[in-house]
This record gives sequence, C-alpha cells and structure tokens, in this order.
Amino acid sequence: MTEATGARASVTQPDIASLHHVCRELAEAADAVRDAARYASRVALGARLPLAAAGRRRARAAQRALLRTLMDPKGLGWAPQGSSPLAGALWLAGVLTSRESLAVSLAVTGLKARIRAAAVRHPELLDNPTTSRVLRAIDEDRQTEAVRLFRGLLTEKGAEYALALLAPSFTDIMAWNALTDENPFNDTAGWQIATGRPLTSEYLAGIGNSVWALLNRGPGRAEPHTPSAALLGSIDDSGTIVGYVRNIDRIGTRGLLLVQQVAGPDGEHRYVVQLAGMGPCFNQESPQDLLGSLNAVGAIDTTYTRAVVRALRRLVPSGAQVALVGHSQGGITAMNLAASRDFNALYTVTHVVAIGSPIDHKRAADPRTRVVSLVNEHDIVPSLEGRSTVSPIDLPKEFTEFTWTDDTQAFPLCHAAERYAHNLEHDVPHARTHVDSELAAFRGRVTGTHLFTLHDR
Repeated sequence: MTEATGARASVTQPDIASLHHVCRELAEAADAVRDAARYASRVALGARLPLAAAGRRRARAAQRALLRTLMDPKGLGWAPQGSSPLAGALWLAGVLTSRESLAVSLAVTGLKARIRAAAVRHPELLDNPTTSRVLRAIDEDRQTEAVRLFRGLLTEKGAEYALALLAPSFTDIMAWNALTDENPFNDTAGWQIATGRPLTSEYLAGIGNSVWALLNRGPGRAEPHTPSAALLGSIDDSGTIVGYVRNIDRIGTRGLLLVQQVAGPDGEHRYVVQLAGMGPCFNQESPQDLLGSLNAVGAIDTTYTRAVVRALRRLVPSGAQVALVGHSQGGITAMNLAASRDFNALYTVTHVVAIGSPIDHKRAADPRTRVVSLVNEHDIVPSLEGRSTVSPIDLPKEFTEFTWTDDTQAFPLCHAAERYAHNLEHDVPHARTHVDSELAAFRGRVTGTHLFTLHDR
C-alpha cells in the first residue's frame, strides 16, 4: 500500500498507472528475450549437437542461422550470453563497442518509461531547465550529453541540491547508464534494477556484495553505555514514532544503540530497539560506517546485526516481543534482523519501522512481521537498493510504504532523522497515526532505558 503527498500530474500528462503497466510488460519481455538469447548462445556457441552424418549439414546451417540471429540488429541484436569463453568474449566486445541487444533495448525502454512516470509525479524535474535537458537527452539516447549535463547540474546547483532533485529517478538513470555505457562491470546491476531484482552489486563500479561481506567481517561487540544526565533526560518515552525518530537523532551516529523496555497496556513487557544510521565514512571501531552500509544493502548477517544481537542477549529474554525502529543504515539493519531466522528463533519480531532506508527487496523471515517504510521522495538513500519511490514494482502485502515530499529539496538535509521527525509531526499526520496505531501494544510505561556502545570487534 502506498500513500503519497505532494505534486500530482495534470490531466494532460500520461497516466502513471498506464506507464507503470508498460514498464512491467517491458521488463518481462526483456527477460524473455534474454532467456532466448542465452539458449541460442548455448546452442550456437557452446554446445555440441549430436549429429548424424545425414543431418550434419542441416545442423551446421541451423547453428549459422542462430549465430546470425545473435549478432544481427534485425534479430536479437548483439546478444551473445552464457558462460562459454567464446560467448563471454563476444558479449564483452559488444559492451566495449556499445552494441546493444534487443533485450537491453527493451529494458532501457522500460527504464525510460519509469523516468517519464517520475517526471509526471515530480514536475519539478521538468521545470528545472538543466534536469529537463538531462531527461530529454536520456529519452533520445544521447548518453554523452546526458552525462555532461548531469555533471553541469552538480557544478551549477551543488551535489546536495542535484541529488535531491533527481532522487525520484536517480537509480533508473544509473541503471540506464549502466546498460548503455562501455563499462562491463556494472551491467548486472543495471539489469537487476531494470527488471526489479535485488542488487547483487552496486551500480557504479559493479563491486559485488560478496566483496563487501569479505571486507566487513567483524564479529560485532556490544558494551553497556552509561549515558550523561543530559542525554538520558532528553530520551523521549512517549512511545510514538515521532519520539522514536527523535531518540535516534539524539543518540547520533557514534555507535550507540537504544533499547526501551515497556510495560504495555496489557501489562506485558516488550522492547523497542532504536537503531541509528551511518556515521563517519570509514570508522575502524564502529559497524555504522560506509563499509557496513554497503554490506547491509545486499546481506542479512553483518557486523552491525551481530553487535545488536550481542547487546540484546544481555537484556531481552528469549521469546520477548520486539519492535525494531531504524533510520538509514539502522533501518536496513532492522530489516536484516527481521530477515534472520536465527534472530526470529530468539525473539518475536512484531514490527519493523524503517525511516529513509533502502529495504524494499528484503523480506522478514516471519510473514506475520509488519513492515512500515517511511520515505521522503527527495531522499536518495532509500532508492540505493534499486527501487525508487515511484517504482512500478509492487511491494508485498506485509509492507506498508508512506512517501511524501516537502520543501527541503537538499541532500543530506532531507535524509536527516530530525527532518523525518518533523515531517511525521507536521506534514504527514496520516503516516504518523498509522505507525502509532501499529505500535499500540508498545505504548505504555517505560520501565527501562538501556544504551549500548557497538563495536566492530
């Protein structure tokens, strides 16, 4: 279910639902054509057919016809696929010489339709002269000019404004670039975004998730933290989503975890785990750094999750009901914990609330876990796993997504936890009311406020 506020397309613009239907159809068609190219490549380039003497000529003629089809712009385009050395070499030659296959053409057309739908939803993309020229260059396949205009936008407006303005289309633009440039390493990521699959690598250099997991191998450690009187006095105990987000802002990104023990309306003790986002980019001590964030997007078991588990085992009894509330990397970590069967064997995860987090391709291990995603549409972070706020890809029924826009069209300001708290309090009361209703069982007398310092090792 998606709720949104902000600009709406005028009646003269294309219908977004129709564009999204076309996007899904094109993605399915691209997948089918790619499967056909993979099969044709296996027959024409890799497999040896069992040939009888009488049928050898016809079989060879068929292989030659398949080979022509794999490399003919009127057939499948430049479409060699597969694991054989010859297929791999031909595919690489096509990437390096910008030869496009029919499957890629279909995927790119779908991405263009998604970018068009985003511009209908966000007319500011077309109102701005530079972004309008960027989108027009993409629509007309003028890649070099599109890249030049994007760089000009970064120089003219600054990265903060440019990234926020393009956030609704950013991942689709990056996927389009990945599928049409001469970089062979980012093609997989571009294809996965175009077809709505989880990313197995990032879309700039194409570095795979396994690499980030290898680099982020800390076992995780948690130590009780004695807060200052000022910090302890500032912790909100209202049991509202605005209070939780403000708590996350107050503990900051210095490696602190906050757990509140609550006696609910029924007298049962439950726990609200509040997880902060990324701190300094490269921090050898804390799991809340850039390396941890990159690892968290594509993995479930990370240093951050391991450290949180060690903290909770000190405090929370097995089988207790737990709600996980996280901002940015904290939201990804909350979802990773909910996706872990081991964690679900320890605790009953009733809710995950992710604020400004890229979690759309993750799934809770327990289908009863309710997941709420809260997203400012000009915040670029939630789209970094490949699904934007205006994506045609539907979320599962256990997900509820609320999206909105506000006048803070600058990154990272629009991503800040305090800004999200402000939005929930003043701009999107329906989202706030929904989350507070979901977490009603956790709203009661706070019987314990516990902080932990999390470490890589």
